[in-house]
Amino acid sequence: MNKVIGVIPVRLESTRLPRKALRLICGHPMIEWVYRRAQEWPGFSRLLVATDSEEVMALCSRLRIPATMTSSAHRSGSDRVIEVMGREPADLYVNIQGDEPMVTARHIELLVAPLREQASTAVSTLKVAITPEEASNPNDVKVVTSGDGHALYFSRSPIPYDRAGAGSVQYYKHLGLYAYTREALTTFSKLAPSGLESAEALEQLRFLENGIPIVVLETAEDTVGVDTEDDLRKVEGYFRNANITLPESN
Repeated sequence: MNKVIGVIPVRLESTRLPRKALRLICGHPMIEWVYRRAQEWPGFSRLLVATDSEEVMALCSRLRIPATMTSSAHRSGSDRVIEVMGREPADLYVNIQGDEPMVTARHIELLVAPLREQASTAVSTLKVAITPEEASNPNDVKVVTSGDGHALYFSRSPIPYDRAGAGSVQYYKHLGLYAYTREALTTFSKLAPSGLESAEALEQLRFLENGIPIVVLETAEDTVGVDTEDDLRKVEGYFRNANITLPESN
């Protein structure tokens, strides 16, 4: 089995919802939910938080969550994973965004499978079917794929455009989870931020603009990436209604 390291990038002062990693969901900080739920996937050789915040480091220490300090200059979660790669050697790296408290072990298993099974796969991510109304939300990133499951484009706008207005277009939301080979991350680290990446504020477009294919797997398990107060309420409501509690530490 390939050595797999999971990294949860956390930047405390996010622009849309500052300090969101520390916000409570059912009485526990969001970062604890992300870590404990991701930890349920048994394939990690190591799983850790990567942050630029001493406050997050202190919280992780209290909660016995492995964490490492990374530069405050990083522009993206992938850049933070790359710094971790420099001191944590592995074959595969899984980037679990710190605002994805609904992540499951099934998500991670689906994400990693093509990198283990197909030598040609360098980067993978996930999508879930959504309604046209949900596609209109710019906080939800949309993805369109080719017939063989490779990403064609990611956007905050609804894509594809339903020109005829027939209402028959199926939209897909991109989930904030990635798996990469070490080689793909090394290549990414040498590339300057791309034009489309800057326009959309979506780091994954740097791969596509530089000809690096991304395999996109479909999941039936949606998540709520937390960007707003309303997102926090949705996640807490979901956990309470489904009677989901924080997993025990492994």
